[in-house]
Amino acid sequence: MSDDEPAVVGAVERSLAEETARTFEKRVTAQAAWLRAAIADGRMDNADPAVGLEAELYAIAGGGDRTEGEGPRLARVPTAVFGAANKELGVHNVEINTDPNVLDGPGLTAQAEEIRERARTAAAAAEEHGCELAWDAMWTLPPPEGPLEYLSATERRDGVVVAENMRQEPRYVAIDNDVLGHADGERIELSVPGVDRAFPTILFESLATSIQPHLQVPSAEAFPAYHNAAIRTLGPVLALSANSPFLPAALYDGVEDPGGLVDRTHHELRIAVFEQSVNHTAAPKVRVPRDVETAAEVVDRVLEDDRYAPFLREHVEGDTARRTLSDRVWEFDHKRGTYWRWVRGVLGGDDIDAENDEHSIRIEYRPIPTQPTVTDVVGMQALVAGLLVGVVRAEHPIGELPWEAAESSFYNAAREGLDAELAWVTADGERTADPAVVFGEVFEYARAGLDAVGVPESDTQQYLSPIEARWRAQTTPSAWKKAAVRDRLEEGADLESAIAGMQREYVRRSRESGSFAEWL
Repeated sequence: MSDDEPAVVGAVERSLAEETARTFEKRVTAQAAWLRAAIADGRMDNADPAVGLEAELYAIAGGGDRTEGEGPRLARVPTAVFGAANKELGVHNVEINTDPNVLDGPGLTAQAEEIRERARTAAAAAEEHGCELAWDAMWTLPPPEGPLEYLSATERRDGVVVAENMRQEPRYVAIDNDVLGHADGERIELSVPGVDRAFPTILFESLATSIQPHLQVPSAEAFPAYHNAAIRTLGPVLALSANSPFLPAALYDGVEDPGGLVDRTHHELRIAVFEQSVNHTAAPKVRVPRDVETAAEVVDRVLEDDRYAPFLREHVEGDTARRTLSDRVWEFDHKRGTYWRWVRGVLGGDDIDAENDEHSIRIEYRPIPTQPTVTDVVGMQALVAGLLVGVVRAEHPIGELPWEAAESSFYNAAREGLDAELAWVTADGERTADPAVVFGEVFEYARAGLDAVGVPESDTQQYLSPIEARWRAQTTPSAWKKAAVRDRLEEGADLESAIAGMQREYVRRSRESGSFAEWL
């Protein structure tokens, strides 16, 4: 047992105590009332739209990755990397964040430069310790002990379940134990094409990684239009970005028809993996949110959400002074951290400039998997920001699409990628499922939105052309992965060799190419 493990166990026990829950809920209720008043008084309004980004990666290590026969495997992120990046759920995970910028030409340029610089710094630190950070959405090359053993390695310490390969942060361990308590107390099921398994921890959620573009909305009054439009764009954006069709091959059990599995597997398994890992309360916590009519509903929904792993600020920081907005609403913000909707409204953030401070309201656009290169990540951020600004400022009638149709469109995209039936309302107010019309308007309004905030046309072309190339070629990263596995199966490889060979080639191309468009 390491020196910090008793402290982690004690923190988890304190989190799950009834007294903590009672105090936590009282504070969250009071902080929610303060936030509703702040919204009504205009204190969450700002001068400009702004953008930020989160990007999750995983570490791999091992030589010979330029051949089909040998290659890297999943690895622990070296501590040195965390000077440039943040910790995440698995010891193999890392998250790179950008500071927010005003959404305009210089702001998007600054976002692109920052994500590239932070990625370079983190990659250099990893390389010094024999690792590489993979720009990928799901790891399939497991560590030597195998994926099931790696994801299932746990022990009980004074009644607390501790996953060996989970980051030993009290919040993560407490969430894991709370989820287990809401499940059957022993196992959490994962069921996707080819896999029906149970795990003793939520750690299988760390199979997948994502990027999350953030869009600060200037006024609370305008927030519902942006939020509801975001829901209706989920399907097309996910279809364009899909990148996680396979799990590690050893998790598949008795697949008699590997080619059939390639056909059946979801283009975006991350959606099912995340939902099934933590959706164990009465109301599912990971889902497409309902529409909102006012910004205050964002507050109410967090308040009403099922509680996971409460902490009090003094338990974590040893301080109760309320100096900043984040201090003032600490417990509310902690609860919001487990409000895992695919579109999430967030109150508060970072100072940007004199006219845009930490009192803000933003949309976190959460379903996009990590992309093959930094260029693709930057392109997806520009696509989302431009599309939401474009449809809202043009008063595009996409908001008239029934919520149920938007939800179905999202899950269709997760399963079928670009072949999915996607629901849309055109600029003329007509319902359509014609993909040429859907994606034509997606790119048209993304360009219009970026133009409206002053992004030069040449920059817009640079950001969006790699993503548009996917549509023209009818190939996304997930489609490329499926084709690469299918080709190897047809050449006589078994499923494990086919997935491993695909993944090694993906890593090589990701490292050596400027964008996924070069693979087409």
